[in-house]
Parts: sequence; structure tokens; C-alpha cells
Amino acid sequence: MFRIRETMRLNKTDRMLAIVVELQRKGVLRAEDLAAKFETSIRTIYRDMQALSEAGIPIAGAPGAGYSLMEGYFLPPVSFTAEEAVALLIGADFVGMRLDAEYGAKARSSQEKIEAILPESVREETERIRSVIKLLNVGEAGTRGKEKETLEQLRRAILQKRKVHFRYSKPAPDADESRQSERTVDPYGLVYTQGVWMLVAFCWLRQDIRHFRLSRISGLVVLDEPFRIDSNFRLPDHRPANDRNVTVRIWVDPAVMDRVLEADNFYMESFEPGEEGGVATFRVRRAEDLLQWTLGWGAAVRVLEPESLRERVRAEIRKMLELC
Repeated sequence: MFRIRETMRLNKTDRMLAIVVELQRKGVLRAEDLAAKFETSIRTIYRDMQALSEAGIPIAGAPGAGYSLMEGYFLPPVSFTAEEAVALLIGADFVGMRLDAEYGAKARSSQEKIEAILPESVREETERIRSVIKLLNVGEAGTRGKEKETLEQLRRAILQKRKVHFRYSKPAPDADESRQSERTVDPYGLVYTQGVWMLVAFCWLRQDIRHFRLSRISGLVVLDEPFRIDSNFRLPDHRPANDRNVTVRIWVDPAVMDRVLEADNFYMESFEPGEEGGVATFRVRRAEDLLQWTLGWGAAVRVLEPESLRERVRAEIRKMLELC
């Protein structure tokens, strides 16, 4: 798979404006950092800094430290292109769908402010572009009401560094019912992945960092007890251990191969197409994690391995026949 890299090459005027914006964001930057950011030479950055100073922008330079804006200087609001405005407005739509009610209200307020400052020509072009792009808040794509409440409570607890207590439900390994446990955790952060909100937290029951699906959390209580986050933990750098050690191979009928690939199952590692059918390979924690997915395709798929999943599929089919 090829990754398309967005270039930072800009004309001189746009680059100098972008430099001021970057200094306003970061505080102090070296010429080397700016040259790497905008894919140009250090000598060009030196010339840009000279031009900015001559234009009246209060640039301060310290040998060995870098460039910064003089204290008190603030760049006036800049205008948006239609594409930039669309990106912000659609981003606000996404926030309204996925985050809690408070952020949803802030997102709508932000949209109104953005639309209010756009020149009429840009606003018309923005509306034209937005008319052909739509986000649908349906099924797993959206964050439901109860989950939004949980999200809001957890977000506040994370910012206030307060422990939380809740009941957590997980599917039982060999039964149709779920297992519930009581958890007290230090909430470190929230992650949105594959259409699902996850809480990353230190679990006092397991004495380790664990991941909790928000849709499985109930009875959430924010405690008065504060916590201190591990100094070695940084959410952007955190990578959970891969404990998906069970391999599942499933034959797929040629008639549904395209649909199976389009469904893009999270656990699928590879797919080998063939004239007589394809073979999908999955990596899961438990073979039963694919039980409902397999049954959903009916006779169009067949479990090749492991035998335990083949038997679970047969058992479910027998139950279904008994109910017919």
C-alpha cells in the first residue's frame, strides 16, 4: 500500500505566513526545524526571517535557541479558503456525532462562527462543496446516547484526574451470557478506533493498564479520590500488547468475496482469492469472536479451522433449527 505524503512546499508569501503561524503555535523553533517543516533550505529560512522583520513582524532570534515572536504579538485572524472551511465544518459535524453533548454544542457554535466570518464568495463555494459530502450517524458509525453520557463523564474524570468505578461486561468464553466485574480504574485517556470508543486506564483489579469498551461500561461513578498518571505513560505513544494469538481460516464463496472484502473485518489479516473461493485468515483472542460474523454469511462461508469454531457454528445452527 502506498502512502501519499502531503507536500509542504509553498510560495514565499504563503510560507512566511505559515512560519508566523508555526511560531505562534510552538513558541521557539530553530531554523533547521522550520526548513524541515517547509521542505526548504536553512538559507531560505534566514531570508524569510529577514523579510518578516523588515515587514514589521517582531521576530526574536537567539543563537543556539531559535526564533520566536516577541511577547504580546498575536497574528490577526487569517482567512480560510473554501476547502479549509469545509474541512473545519465537516470536522465539527464529526465531533457532534462522536463526542458528548457538551462538545457537540461547542462544535455547532464553532460552525456558526466560522460561517459568520467567511466572505460571501467563499461561503457560497463552501456550501456547494458541503452539499456533496455527507456524514451519516447510523449504527456503529455513531456514538449512542448512553455511550455519550459515559464519554462525557470519563472525559471530565480524565481532566480532573479522578478515579472512576464501574461494572464491566465481557462475553463469556464458553457461554452466550456475559461476565460482569467491578472495576476501579485511573482513567488515562480515550481512543476512538474502528468505530468504537475505548477507555485506556490503569486497572486496580488487574494491576496493569487495560482497555475498556465504553459500550460495555455501566453504573459509572466518578470518585472523589484523585490519581497520579504514570510519568512514563504518554497516550500518543501507547501501543497495546497484541494478544490475538488464535488463527482462524474461513473459506468464502466466490459470489460474496467482494462483499466480504468490502466489509473489512477488523480481525482479517489476509485474503487469498481463488476461482473456487477465497480463504480469509483472521487473528483473534478467542475463536468465538468470529461466531456471529460467520453465521451472518450463512452458507456462503465455511470454517476451515479451528475445529472448536466449526463445532460452535454447528451448535448454533442446531439451536436455530430447534426454534424454527
